[in-house]
Amino acid sequence: MIVQSEIAERLAEAIEQSGLPQKEIAAKLQICQQMISSYKNKQKLPSLETFANLCAVLDVDADYILCLKD
Repeated sequence: MIVQSEIAERLAEAIEQSGLPQKEIAAKLQICQQMISSYKNKQKLPSLETFANLCAVLDVDADYILCLKD
């Protein structure tokens, strides 16, 4: 079963571990920096399209973020 809080946690970790500034991530995704901050602070989850693009920018496996594999 997929749990949103676990997805939020893994996404926040991926953003932190990327070492990229939030402003740079936001620019690459063409979204506002506040959205990246809300993902990092586990306040919101991205749309499917943004999620896919975010995984590409962060170079992380979507299956890992979605808790489909460890």
